[in-house]
Amino acid sequence: MGRDVVDLGKKDADEVNEEDRDRLDLVRDRFRLSVISICESQARKNGMDIAEIVVACISDLAFNMSEQLAKDLELFSQHAGRKTVNMEDVILTAHRNEGLAAMLRTISLELKGKEPQAERKRKKTSRDEDTCILE
Repeated sequence: MGRDVVDLGKKDADEVNEEDRDRLDLVRDRFRLSVISICESQARKNGMDIAEIVVACISDLAFNMSEQLAKDLELFSQHAGRKTVNMEDVILTAHRNEGLAAMLRTISLELKGKEPQAERKRKKTSRDEDTCILE
């Protein structure tokens, strides 16, 4: 979706697809190197050895999950009529994991609390909107 949008310019489709594939391969390789580094660090920290095949499986699983997360975030923001992913989209992706969703909400509130008051945008509401009539 986001990476599917490409400015073709004077390039033909095969050339563009090859560039996208090369870019994806580069991102995947860098991601894999980061996972290997984290796995080795945690293994040393815990006095363990970890098989290369296990690290490769963890890397592939994490990369596939991050791709799915990116797609979900993009769809949530599009559904809301926005072109930008925001914190609410991130929290929404965690709705099946209550602990993670709660932690993300807490972080979101902390970040909102750190925003300078002058820069914070607020919706102006009238007094009538703030009251509720119960019959």
